[in-house]
Amino acid sequence: MAKTNAVRRTADSSAAAASARGAARAAAELDRLIHERVRLGIVSALAGIERASFNDLKRLLKVSDGNLSVHARKLEDAEYISCTKSFDGRTPRTEYRLTASGRRALERYLDHMEALIHATR
Repeated sequence: MAKTNAVRRTADSSAAAASARGAARAAAELDRLIHERVRLGIVSALAGIERASFNDLKRLLKVSDGNLSVHARKLEDAEYISCTKSFDGRTPRTEYRLTASGRRALERYLDHMEALIHATR
């Protein structure tokens, strides 16, 4: 009986180790562009609405102008979001939209996170 329990513990330990290695590999493959907190907040917010102004995102994410600007630019460069600048009278207005490739990237990221969570449970 003791030998059977030892074999079972070894098998359980091996399975747990394999699962941990798989989870670590999955974590390493995350889309680092979206994984950052502010950028994930931007694409998540834009996924639920058609567009958002710079000021709306700034208030929602509780970040500074410079911080939001830098993160939005990275997402623009990757073509995950698009930016439209206009004027409302004399007041400049900047609006962002999630692009089709940004929506696909967010879906891939969420699928990846769900798989990672499942693998670690």
